[in-house]
Amino acid sequence: MTLILASKSASRRAMLEAAGVRFEIASASVDERAVEGGLGDATAAAVAIALAEAKALAVPQTHPSDLILGSDSLVVCNSRRFDKPADRAEAARHLEFFSGKTIELHSAAALAQSGEVVWRGGAVARLAVRTLSPGFIETYLDAEWPAVAGCVGVFRIEGPGVQLFDEIEGDHFTVLGMPLLLVLAALRDLGELPA
Repeated sequence: MTLILASKSASRRAMLEAAGVRFEIASASVDERAVEGGLGDATAAAVAIALAEAKALAVPQTHPSDLILGSDSLVVCNSRRFDKPADRAEAARHLEFFSGKTIELHSAAALAQSGEVVWRGGAVARLAVRTLSPGFIETYLDAEWPAVAGCVGVFRIEGPGVQLFDEIEGDHFTVLGMPLLLVLAALRDLGELPA
């Protein structure tokens, strides 16, 4: 069996490497907005799982025993769903909106084998954003843009993004963008990691 990570995310790759999980990388090409559009009024958790499943199913398997790991994250704030910012100006608007509020970060993962999803799971973290001054937002983006362009929530918690928050509820891996503890448990349940 080969585990294939269907993601270019450096943080997801680093999580698996740090956990001692052997894997290969194959990028998934998924029209995320089209997947979301077909889900109507689905909850944020359901959307994150659907996107993770779509990514896991988008990577062709070279061997029937391969497991494809898809993962996705999205942010909700005041009942509004946020995707990755399209540009720096939109990133600043997102941060202005988050200022002084709590955001929910939904991270999901799915494992596919032989063209079928064999496992799915998700977790949520709640992050209390401190009040951000316009000057801080500009200085922050001067330092972090474009590195955070691909980050839902416009932050890397392992970097200066930690300065955005007063309090965080939820596990570190969920905040990094993948519910790693759930993924590891699933791999053990499937017999792919030692129990």
